[in-house]
Amino acid sequence: MLDKVLIANRGEVALRIQRACRELGIKTVAVHSTADANLKHVLLADETVCIGPPPSSQSYLNMPAIISAAEVTDAEAIHPGFGFLSENADFAERVQNSGFVFIGPPPEVIRLMGDKISAKDAMRKAGLPTVPGSDGPLGDALDESLRLARDIGYPVIIKAAAGGGGRGMRVVHTEASLANAISITRVEARAAFGSDIVYMEKFLGRPRHIEFQVLADGHGNAVYLFERDCSMQRRHQKVIEEAPAPGLSEELRRTMGERCANACLEVGYRSAGTFEFLFQDGQFFFIEMNTRLQVEHPVTELITGVDIVREQLRIAAGERLSFRQEDLVVRGHAIECRINAEDPKTFMPSPGTVTLWHAPGGPGVRVDSHLYSGYAVPPFYDSMVAKIIAYGDSRASAIARMHGALTEMVVDGIKTNIPLHIEIMQHSAFKAGGTDIHYLEKRLGL
Repeated sequence: MLDKVLIANRGEVALRIQRACRELGIKTVAVHSTADANLKHVLLADETVCIGPPPSSQSYLNMPAIISAAEVTDAEAIHPGFGFLSENADFAERVQNSGFVFIGPPPEVIRLMGDKISAKDAMRKAGLPTVPGSDGPLGDALDESLRLARDIGYPVIIKAAAGGGGRGMRVVHTEASLANAISITRVEARAAFGSDIVYMEKFLGRPRHIEFQVLADGHGNAVYLFERDCSMQRRHQKVIEEAPAPGLSEELRRTMGERCANACLEVGYRSAGTFEFLFQDGQFFFIEMNTRLQVEHPVTELITGVDIVREQLRIAAGERLSFRQEDLVVRGHAIECRINAEDPKTFMPSPGTVTLWHAPGGPGVRVDSHLYSGYAVPPFYDSMVAKIIAYGDSRASAIARMHGALTEMVVDGIKTNIPLHIEIMQHSAFKAGGTDIHYLEKRLGL
């Protein structure tokens, strides 16, 4: 087993990784910006290293500083968490070339799956269904793009090949607006991702977002930990996630899960990962693979009993998976609400000092958060400050427990989106299950 792990992240995910390390007897190193000296995991770490000022570009995205921190503390491995450098193939490569273990997939696989065009091509070859669209990047010839869009059928969506996180995409409803959409997306893609390569796909009008969690150990073993429904979104950002997906048949679950596990073996995947799909009219369409730990991993942990972060650490240490596919079964239902420090109506960030923090409890309630009374939420990073996960023997039970937990939770001193989550838990459409990815925005009038 690993001896010492440097956690190259912040907030609740850093604390989550630290807890898993403690269970395995692994010492932890917390790196932090000057704004994060009082983060909970920093205060609890075996060693800490300040790696720069508040801006992410000078701290959590500063590769030399992070690797230097690993060197001076004699860390053996680096866990990137999610966000920041977690899907940066160059970082993974530099970590390995510096003699450390990168707790994630091989750099070449991150690079393959990080480019949406090469990822679609690889998954198509591995037997996963993909959204109809261009077989490669769009060229400069407008006539060719117009012909392709006619063949696919409007509406279409233009996407950045290096995009992610819901950015770098534009829906086109008419032929007259295609040229401008391609041009604007290219400009935005270059500014956001450093590459102006774009491609075209059919825009699905009412899909659900369903993803499959996988684990692969590098010894020829890969399993799927069933699926999550992440359709409750705002501006392509997930708000609520649940597992399993409402209404998905056992046969379809098994078919798609096996294909995802086989795809891992095809590309030489190792560690935890997630295959993301759009699901419409009983059909799955691959859109991307996240080569990292997901924010919503707790709902999968609750319905399977598998500690995904613990498995990541074991795999990084060279061990085999501690279970087989036939050992996994779906038990009950779990729902996760992302609690953000933001105005629940305008969605503007709401940094500030938490004057009172009270986490909910009771049967089937889990809270992943780094908050505590007196903690100052900084304005420099993502606004997510907590995750509430409710588990029950049925979906109705999980919803009821989530509603109770949300009403019990107290976060004074800053605004949060808790009122929005309480409202959603009472929506008849959400209670029925199976809403598409456009439901919440339509409900909010966005």
